[in-house]
Amino acid sequence: MSKVYVFTRFGGPETEELQDRPVPEAGPGELLVEVRAGGVNPADWKIRQGLFGTRRELPSGMGLEVAGVVVGTGDGVSGFSVGDAVVAGVAGGRGGWAEHTLVRAAEAVAKPEEVSFVDAATLPVAGTTAFDLVHQVAPAPGQRMLVLGAGGGVGLMATQLAAVRRVHVIGVAGPGKRDLVEATGATFVPSGAGFAERVRELAPRGVDIVVDLVGGDVLRAAATLATEPGRVVSAADPAVTDLGGTGRVHHPDALARLTGYVRQGLLDPHVTATYPLDRAGEALAAVETGHATGKVVVQVP
Repeated sequence: MSKVYVFTRFGGPETEELQDRPVPEAGPGELLVEVRAGGVNPADWKIRQGLFGTRRELPSGMGLEVAGVVVGTGDGVSGFSVGDAVVAGVAGGRGGWAEHTLVRAAEAVAKPEEVSFVDAATLPVAGTTAFDLVHQVAPAPGQRMLVLGAGGGVGLMATQLAAVRRVHVIGVAGPGKRDLVEATGATFVPSGAGFAERVRELAPRGVDIVVDLVGGDVLRAAATLATEPGRVVSAADPAVTDLGGTGRVHHPDALARLTGYVRQGLLDPHVTATYPLDRAGEALAAVETGHATGKVVVQVP
């Protein structure tokens, strides 16, 4: 048997529990992975709440990104063997907060030896989101990028990825996250009422790019700072298109490039808290508050 953290019905944290299940079998094109670490994301509790729809089999495994070791391969898999360390997103409902899970081989990449399992586990969801948003607008060296939600796991990686492109970042986050945001090289602006005016003082002519991880009124206020509406991108609010901006566009090579950046020391996922599998509920609760700094990860012995 193998343990997996699940939710048993749509709703709040009371629907979550750790269960036993048979070790999954790898189907065609799949890898069976012995999990070492699984990233925690806001999408995890939103799925549990049913905010992305309620058409999935229950109980549903939780956790969308993992790093671990291949212990089985399905038919048609090439490029991976038992014993390989990998990082990948998790197929819907399989559960990344588990002792074993299944991933699609086509969506997995090799984990470099120099990258820890904990850091690697933050990349398939949070890391690729940051990569996609920064790269779809192709910022040029010397341009100004405004990042909303710069103190969270995605925001901190977005600011670092912009630094790789020699882009100057203005990061908006809660006051308690100032040191962490500034450690990435970004200029910190406290969130809250009047943040747009504070940004305008730093960039009187506006900013070249807005990367939004917050949405709502914050996004609408920030959009007025963009020199061009089409250079506002959001992973948090589909209404960005009403403002002339765009949603996230997926880059197929994002995960492979991210693992390379971490290996080279150009990207630090800033994991600020880890929890064992039997405390996965606490890990999710820390993220569900909306005030988590950096990334939270579930570790599996």
